[in-house]
Amino acid sequence: MNTQLGAPTAALRAHEELFAYWAGLRRPGALPCRADLDPAAIKRHLPALSLTKVVAGDWSGRPRDYRMRLAGTALWSVYGGEITGRRLGDIYAASAAEYWRGELDKVVEERRPRVGHHSMAWRGASHMNLLWLRLPLATNGRDVDLILGYDVVLAPFGESVSGIRAA
Repeated sequence: MNTQLGAPTAALRAHEELFAYWAGLRRPGALPCRADLDPAAIKRHLPALSLTKVVAGDWSGRPRDYRMRLAGTALWSVYGGEITGRRLGDIYAASAAEYWRGELDKVVEERRPRVGHHSMAWRGASHMNLLWLRLPLATNGRDVDLILGYDVVLAPFGESVSGIRAA
């Protein structure tokens, strides 16, 4: 598997930088929106960034879903190909899709960032973990309609993996 690798310290630093950038875009009582993002300000992080669109549930009882609006080029090797335009169920096996749906639902409902790690077992690499960050965006400043993401794959200490390194 060609993958992105970041030393834990560099990965955490990138998360801190992106969180600080996002926090700097907030207005009193309002979340930042997509129009607030300046790609030039976060240029070195772009390959590992994603934008996930919140797809509202409907009256028939269909639950909220999520579609990848944008996935950086470093994510291609993580996900095994292009995921832009695809929904969670098209990207992940059922159990992993439910994990992500639960995490993204929390971002939407709580209107707060989330960070965590997830096993890469769904890609046949259970010895590796995905360190992730999800930041809510809201066109109207209140209702989350887009989620900014950043993902770094971490290998066990001492294991060498080729690929794009986290900035």
